[in-house]
Amino acid sequence: MELKLTPALKAAGLGAIAGMRTFSAPVVVSHVYSRHPSKNLDNSPLHFLQTIRTSKVFKVLAAAELIGDKLPFAPNRTNAGGLIGRFVAGALCGAAVYQAGHKMPVIGGLIGGTAAIATAFGCMFLRVGLGKKTRLPDAVIGAFEDAIAITAGTAIAKQL
Repeated sequence: MELKLTPALKAAGLGAIAGMRTFSAPVVVSHVYSRHPSKNLDNSPLHFLQTIRTSKVFKVLAAAELIGDKLPFAPNRTNAGGLIGRFVAGALCGAAVYQAGHKMPVIGGLIGGTAAIATAFGCMFLRVGLGKKTRLPDAVIGAFEDAIAITAGTAIAKQL
């Protein structure tokens, strides 16, 4: 039996994914809505998420992020720029889910953005702790985080 996600859980889940990997959540949203457009997004500022071009751009950015995250000079996700980007990605996805569900996009945006910030810090502490405890290279732990983000994104995509 599959858990039926409410709009709030979808927004929070997408925000959490953005907290792990900034561009992974927008990939999920743009991929789904570019192939299965929502009439509720048609005349909104979020309409661009329903284009194939946007979907492709986010996929390229997400692939670059998956690679870049493993590099030794990758910036800290909790730096101001990283947090802003993650908040914006989570807020964008949360707002889109709420708008598509004919709900207030501002609420979805706040849920998604807040979940992104919380997850960015949570995953940073978890990643550092796992590294110290297991002595696994950071890139290996990062690959596990990638797998979690992709699996969660796939599960949420099935309910968008």
